[in-house]
Amino acid sequence: MSTAGALTTEQATSQPKVNPWIIGVAVSLAAFMEALDTSIANVALPHIAGSMGASNDESTWVLTSYLVSNAVVLPISGFLVGWLGRKRFFIMCVAFFTVSSFLCGIAPSLGMLLLFRVLQGAFGGGLQPMTQAILADTFPPEKRGLAFALYGITVICGPAIGPTLGGWITDNYSWRWIFYINVPVGILAVLLVSQLIEDPPYLSRLKATIAKFDYIGFGLLAVGVGALQVALDKGQEDDWFGSRFITTLIILASVGLVSLVIWEWRHKEPIVDVHLFKQFNFASCNLMMFVLGAVLFSSTVLLPQFLQTLMGYTAQNAGMVISMAAILLVFLLPFVGRLAGHFQARHLLAFGWIALAVGMYFSCQHIDLLISFRAAAWMRIWQYLPVGFLFVPLTMAAYVGLPESKSNAAAGLINFTRNIGQSVGTSAVTTLLARRGQYHQSVLAEYTRSHRFEAAVAGLANRLTHVGLSMHSAQQQALARMYSFVMAQAQALSYVEIYWLLAATSAVMFLLCFLLAKNEPGKGGDVPVH
Repeated sequence: MSTAGALTTEQATSQPKVNPWIIGVAVSLAAFMEALDTSIANVALPHIAGSMGASNDESTWVLTSYLVSNAVVLPISGFLVGWLGRKRFFIMCVAFFTVSSFLCGIAPSLGMLLLFRVLQGAFGGGLQPMTQAILADTFPPEKRGLAFALYGITVICGPAIGPTLGGWITDNYSWRWIFYINVPVGILAVLLVSQLIEDPPYLSRLKATIAKFDYIGFGLLAVGVGALQVALDKGQEDDWFGSRFITTLIILASVGLVSLVIWEWRHKEPIVDVHLFKQFNFASCNLMMFVLGAVLFSSTVLLPQFLQTLMGYTAQNAGMVISMAAILLVFLLPFVGRLAGHFQARHLLAFGWIALAVGMYFSCQHIDLLISFRAAAWMRIWQYLPVGFLFVPLTMAAYVGLPESKSNAAAGLINFTRNIGQSVGTSAVTTLLARRGQYHQSVLAEYTRSHRFEAAVAGLANRLTHVGLSMHSAQQQALARMYSFVMAQAQALSYVEIYWLLAATSAVMFLLCFLLAKNEPGKGGDVPVH
């Protein structure tokens, strides 16, 4: 029997001592806590800046510092599990994430807050992939779809409700409480995990094969991923290649990541198992997860920004539009988990991608400056529900053809590609909004020289004189209002184009689905490994 086969047999005979769903809830608590923290601080940045005497630009490092350290740890979590043991690593991550959250809450200055956010992001980086790996090992193949549905609820819904919850806490209490709320949840998670989780037998054998830590690989990873995350986060703000700082970061990221792949490919004990990408199915699923992260997170940024900047919504009202779809997704994901036991993962993926493409095309046809709260909520539902048909089967399909001893490394890489996709998607739509908005403004400006525009300004000025303004003031106000209307229309057109681009990207992923290896429904990702 091969080593992979022996490990699979060992793992199959290792059954949890308690109900797997109790374990699932325990580990999902920690994952939800970390997923929530990726977005809960967004709306609190002005309050943080005000209380600490910092500028708004400086306060954005509260988000960037977390994303950088989080992204560095994600791809090496599989190695760390083999080095430390999964239970020990998971408990360490939960415990120190909780402590770091408390320290963020009591931070006396922005510098200290950034330091604690780096620690929080680093220890949070191991929570999501280890939750996914524990669920894969705890549940039998026929129930793995439902288990990943539980995981999907934490990972997808956490960032969606984060801004709404963060806004409510900040408005009614203090921004420090967005960090304090992690403390009781973290303590409960540590207690549950320490009592319920056990390492499967194959991890003991895996731990024995790891001799030393790959410091060179880790250094290349930290430089490459760190530079990439900062460049993506600050690129539009600093005008991309117009900034020497951003240009330097992109060069560092390129050199660091290419060197990392070459080094890890030849290293006997790689800290990032890049050899997994030799399998077409795993590589394709990671590409899809990257695109899913980009489309999902960029659409989560787009709609609230449109409602707040162009429609005058408050942050809480815009968050309500987003949260309604997230609530419905909570009920949809278990249903998709059951479907995964009856249909091939690639068929569910095909349906999900084409439904997402239709939802984004529906959005580009219906988004305008007259949209109502109800219409915006329905538009978000059309965008968001197809994600339920993507996340669960995509997570399952990624494991097809992989030996189960690779589940921890695979989980880390899958979550890493999704997080990088989120950063790329957010950065791309922010840049496109600015650039396409400027283009449409220049095009619409040509029409301001027409007689119709001048007649509209004159008509508006005439109405303003009837409410008591002088002719000069009325003309100035009329011209200013018409100009702001032209600016709003230019921005609205850029949103339409981006939704169209997201629809086209989703349609391309639909075609890729039929190239994936097929799995046997009800048997998870178990197929012969050649």
